[in-house]
Amino acid sequence: MRPKGTILIVDDNEAILTSLKILLHDVFAHVCTTPHPHTIPSLLRMERPDVVLLDMNFGRGVNNGNEGLFWLQEILRLQPGIPVVLFTAYADIDLAVNGLKLGAADFLVKPFDNERLIQVLLMQRDGKGKKKSAAGKQAGPSMFWGESEAMSRVREMVERAAPTDANILITGENGTGKEVLAREIHCLSHRASGPMVAVDMGTIPASLFESELFGHVKGAFTDAHADKPGKFEQADGGTLFLDEIGNLSYALQAKMLTALQNRTVTRVGGRSEIRFDIRLITATNRNVESMVTEQTFRQDLFYRINTIALHLPPLRERAADIVPLAEMFLSRYASAYGRPVPSLTPDAAQKLTAYPWPGNIRQLQHTMERTLILTDGAEICAAHLQLPTASAVAPSVQGVQTLEDVERETIARAVAECEGNMSAVAQRLGITRQTLYNKIKKYGI
Repeated sequence: MRPKGTILIVDDNEAILTSLKILLHDVFAHVCTTPHPHTIPSLLRMERPDVVLLDMNFGRGVNNGNEGLFWLQEILRLQPGIPVVLFTAYADIDLAVNGLKLGAADFLVKPFDNERLIQVLLMQRDGKGKKKSAAGKQAGPSMFWGESEAMSRVREMVERAAPTDANILITGENGTGKEVLAREIHCLSHRASGPMVAVDMGTIPASLFESELFGHVKGAFTDAHADKPGKFEQADGGTLFLDEIGNLSYALQAKMLTALQNRTVTRVGGRSEIRFDIRLITATNRNVESMVTEQTFRQDLFYRINTIALHLPPLRERAADIVPLAEMFLSRYASAYGRPVPSLTPDAAQKLTAYPWPGNIRQLQHTMERTLILTDGAEICAAHLQLPTASAVAPSVQGVQTLEDVERETIARAVAECEGNMSAVAQRLGITRQTLYNKIKKYGI
């Protein structure tokens, strides 16, 4: 049996991860493991697994399974249709049954039987599991449209464009939900049963561009120990989402254009052309038309990716949607942490609505998670919301502000003044984009 496909295993027991990696080495072409569930979203984007094996408990001394149920729903939301097999102890059988109701494909009991484990995982990888299609239906599209007029126009265009194979360019500030919209389009398309492969172009070094996008053959370079398909191949029959397309260098844009025109790629070190069939969706927070005028973005590539243009408005232009979104995030994290869902008081709702949200929906999401963690009781009031001030950043005469306060407010103000252009923010602050993203995540901006 030739190994094929990718499996993602999430378990906080390093010994189990090691044994499973050895056991499944000859079954799957790639066995990806992690003890940290918070890395699941990035691993889903980068590895595009065919099956996920998910433990139910991760916190020390915690065995209620709420974390597992939360991450099950997150996986199905981020990658609808992927089979998720739950990994549970004998005492968790009732919990596993609840997981099946939420869309899990199957469950395995610890300590596991090797043959049974391989059989279940192969059935799910090869599409023979009974719950696979049901999982996809239960997950479904997860776009929060809200009630604003701007989002109503976007939704109308999506409903017209999604069933076609037209290339789509999504623009909008960081944190407005461009990848979520791309996944919604994929779910509404005739390619919904195929793969949805997402690539952050801003994180791929120029030296690895061809290997990541086009793939490589064994021996093409140091550490190329096996053939590896690129993202174009992985997305065959489905959708390829290229985020931050505006960060692609002018030289690499030509290679991208050639691949899109010919609908073929050649792996690094290889000789044969490989055909692919994809629907292309791209996204950026930059003004690509201005980049074309400035000759930093190829006009022919712009026309190629811009058959349909969709613009996601910033959260400050969707004031009516802020409170419903906040309540949705509170419910999601309350479920994840095994807490009752608190309600927002009128003064909290007013404060949330009045805030400009320079980090958009992503900032709101982090804010509500932090607020839930730090707040006890059945209600969240305005005093519980720790939002950066809009005033100029300067240490107060009383010395109340910490260095972290200053840094948080400096970054928030720069994001607002640069209108979400992270390249401009990083340049203004004198730090790299990766450092900027790390600090934005740290401070929930």
